[in-house]
Amino acid sequence: MMGSKPELNPIVASSVRSSRHRLVARGRWAGWLYVLPALVMYALFVLWPLLTSVEYSLYSWNGIDAGRWVGLENYWSVLTDSELILPIVHSFELVFFFTVIPVCLGLVAAALIRGFSEGGFGAVARTILFLPQVAPLVAAGIAWKWAYSETGIVNQLLSAVGLGSLTRPWLADFGTALPAVGFIGAWVLLGFCTVLLLTGMSKIDPALYEAARIDGSGPIQEFRFITVPSLIGEIGVCVTVSMIAALSSFDIIYISTYGGPGRVTMVPGVLIYRLAFDERKVGLASAMAVILMILVVGCVLVVQRVMKGENS
Repeated sequence: MMGSKPELNPIVASSVRSSRHRLVARGRWAGWLYVLPALVMYALFVLWPLLTSVEYSLYSWNGIDAGRWVGLENYWSVLTDSELILPIVHSFELVFFFTVIPVCLGLVAAALIRGFSEGGFGAVARTILFLPQVAPLVAAGIAWKWAYSETGIVNQLLSAVGLGSLTRPWLADFGTALPAVGFIGAWVLLGFCTVLLLTGMSKIDPALYEAARIDGSGPIQEFRFITVPSLIGEIGVCVTVSMIAALSSFDIIYISTYGGPGRVTMVPGVLIYRLAFDERKVGLASAMAVILMILVVGCVLVVQRVMKGENS
């Protein structure tokens, strides 16, 4: 019939199909070759150490002599020894400082900066707030250790405004050491949360704010009913990243307090280091590391599920 497509010879059609399959297969293998270096690095530096830690956690080993199989005894010790549970409690207390404070202040700071986004003030404010995020945490810990000392800038400012009675060695005081370390974490993460939330605010349709103003809504109502609900995804990212930083904190606390005074700032990361390298209890330290990993993954999954439900 006129206009109908000519049928291909069966041999030619089979050749075309086989060529197509070969091209698809070649493209698939080419894709795997591109990601192969990353997969090798991930296996060597993430999966292999993880599996090794799980293996070590089943032994009583000092890192030198032959290990002794103890099964789940190390895990039982971590879960029943109050001195090993306390650092985990401290890490959850740091969640308030590392997560709640940066996210809440980041929302407020982003909303304020957004009003000056057209001028130079917004760029300067974003840069200043984000600087702690790119600064080495070791340097930040050293700087804040000096600032919190008896002759540091914190006590000098308190004395200058007539609050000399409140001065103290903040990192050496049993009552203030953990909050003081927590505020360092809040300072570090505030810039990250602010910039991420500010980026999310730039995607909100301005027509929503115009409609709200026509209805007589003020800035607080706009912030509550438009800005915050529109930033659920960005808030979820901020909460996830900052919660991981709180639960796995190490650098700042290691530099500023090393878990002291006593054990009031001891967190799992520092405890794992001390158990493995100071006390030579590699098996117990590995069990603590595996439990910490499970806690972090569990908390992240809960946060993601909650945020997904809020966003639906």
